[in-house]
Amino acid sequence: MAIPLSEKLRPKSINDFIGQVHLVGKSGPIKKMIDSRNIVSMILWGPPGSGKTTLARLLAKYTEAKFLSFSAVTGKKEDIMRVIAEAKEYKQFYNKDTILFVDEIHRFNKAQQDAFLPFVEDGTIVLIGATTENPSFQVNAPLMSRCKVFKLEALETEDLMQVAKKAISEYTLHHFDDESLKFLVENSNGDARLLINSIEITATMGKKINLKTVQQALQKKMAYYDAHGDNHYDTISAFIKSMRGGQPDAALHYLARMIKSGEDPLFIARRMVIFASEDIGNIRPNALVLAVACIQAVERIGMPESQLILAQTATYLATCPKSIASTEGLYTALADVENIPLGPIPLHLRNAPTRLMKDLGYAKGHVRYPWKVEKETGKKVKQEYMPDNLKGKKYYIKPQG
Repeated sequence: MAIPLSEKLRPKSINDFIGQVHLVGKSGPIKKMIDSRNIVSMILWGPPGSGKTTLARLLAKYTEAKFLSFSAVTGKKEDIMRVIAEAKEYKQFYNKDTILFVDEIHRFNKAQQDAFLPFVEDGTIVLIGATTENPSFQVNAPLMSRCKVFKLEALETEDLMQVAKKAISEYTLHHFDDESLKFLVENSNGDARLLINSIEITATMGKKINLKTVQQALQKKMAYYDAHGDNHYDTISAFIKSMRGGQPDAALHYLARMIKSGEDPLFIARRMVIFASEDIGNIRPNALVLAVACIQAVERIGMPESQLILAQTATYLATCPKSIASTEGLYTALADVENIPLGPIPLHLRNAPTRLMKDLGYAKGHVRYPWKVEKETGKKVKQEYMPDNLKGKKYYIKPQG
């Protein structure tokens, strides 16, 4: 099986590592760890292709630690326990550390993240988590408190040019002109891995590579979905609009795109909670109940099983009757609060905890349970709830159906 070019080019030495000078430069904290051979548990936070996996591997190499890794997208709690057992054996028989590298650690739910805590504390493993998401939002506070967080940046143009030249050097019989090289670098979005993969694909088009060749080659690639770029927002927009239009098949299509591209399932679930309230509302109150249950289940179960829960919720929301009565009512009320004078709250609606307030008429004449009085007397209770300047104002029109 052919080794991918990105794997062939992975730096074998910290001196060959490109970018992230603030971390691996002469006075950088990771460089100091390597020099001292003293590695602590950490979270590497940065965009795709910024070097998170490579740094973890280099840390293991320089400390002569065993390197174990798996992805939080497919890993389960039992996988964690199996790896922990392997680390314990390695410590017992060889008296050496194990670096456990967890890619996309933010995808683990709370229970899965908690499973690491005792083994990080007792030194069974040195945990290195990689994430593209802000760890302060996505990683448990107890785990965060036991890890250093290092922020990696997207590679600069100069760094990417170095990566590109290294990749092109693998194709000694090929010639990439300056225009094609510039195009490849500019369209890599700071992602070294994407750049290398693009060069690898382009090299299949012939020996002489120009701009036209590059463009033709990249058109053959499967549509690239950037979980942080425009396509990210376009796809979630199409997903929401499909549910709004009552199209479960289209909703499943865009859901499948997001799942396949590695979109954060909690992001999808959050958007469905908002949709259930904004677009369905009280015409089908159970929609919000299901959407909230969805986000809780996704958080506790994790992927890949959570994709089934996302699909169930999306198809239910798409096929529900729709009402924006509460949404429109709120926006109209907000506009009135912003644009017209705020009349005083009627005295009978105010609390009267002191005698002075009672003497001033606070709470006077207020019927606390109008529904009970109406039930007992059969007569409608007339009681005003709006300020005087908004008497008779209607914000909410109860949906029919």
